[in-house]
Amino acid sequence: MGSIVNSEPVFAKINESGRVLIPVSIRKEMNLDAGDDLLMEVEDGVLRIESYRARIRRIQDEFRQFTKPGVLASDQLIAERRKEARREREEGIG
Repeated sequence: MGSIVNSEPVFAKINESGRVLIPVSIRKEMNLDAGDDLLMEVEDGVLRIESYRARIRRIQDEFRQFTKPGVLASDQLIAERRKEARREREEGIG
């Protein structure tokens, strides 16, 4: 994933309907386009906004440590299940 960028604070207001305009500079920094899905959460009193795409990339990066290059997790799971089924048949369990 890209590097962490700490931008300068930008002033914004909440309008009567509870909406906040995300300034162009921040939308560009976050690579946001109109219609993008966002996830929002509060962490220690701080509103955190993350694009759905960024969240997916971040989770993929976190799980990458558990994968083997060139091997699909689904293939590994199928192979493990077949091995377990074979063991169960041999032991008369299944």
